[in-house]
Amino acid sequence: MTVRLFKNAWLESLTYMPIYVYVPVWTSFIVILFIDCLPQSLGQLVCAYVVGFFVWTLTEYLAHRFLFHFKFSSEFGRKFVFLIHGNHHELPKDKLRNMMPLIVTIPIAALLWWTSRALAGKAGIAYFGGFLVGYVFYDLVHYACHQWGLTWSPFLRLKRHHLIHHYSVPDKNFAVSSTFWDSIFHTKSRRSS
Repeated sequence: MTVRLFKNAWLESLTYMPIYVYVPVWTSFIVILFIDCLPQSLGQLVCAYVVGFFVWTLTEYLAHRFLFHFKFSSEFGRKFVFLIHGNHHELPKDKLRNMMPLIVTIPIAALLWWTSRALAGKAGIAYFGGFLVGYVFYDLVHYACHQWGLTWSPFLRLKRHHLIHHYSVPDKNFAVSSTFWDSIFHTKSRRSS
């Protein structure tokens, strides 16, 4: 069962993101980025990756809170939010819509990679690599929250945190891959504790 987003079958197919496509595509990109930034020192590489990963966690929180849940007054704005995220709230267990489709993420990733590389060279590539690892981690945690029976305690806590957002308090618990930013910005539901 899925929510139909487009009348055109080809456009509709571009909105799906099966995990068996997602994992090899993004794993390949991460490996290529890692190899491309190897000539720098291990310390610089690790530092840039950690900073990129950390920046991703804030990006994830801000995008989910302020873009994916923005209350537009116009019909176009409401349709846009439904297209990028609202459909997921309508049918959270849709296996093909728990992760962003490549038609959206590859152009954004290409722009961010180019910008990072232009601004900081090899360190920028490493930073973007960490950012991308953060994104992939987020999407896989998100997919797992909706599709898999998680039993390991840290992931179980993240699943509980995220499902409270879906089923109880949609204006809380915006982060998926950690609870840090919800704690910092006081948007963590008391039910998550």
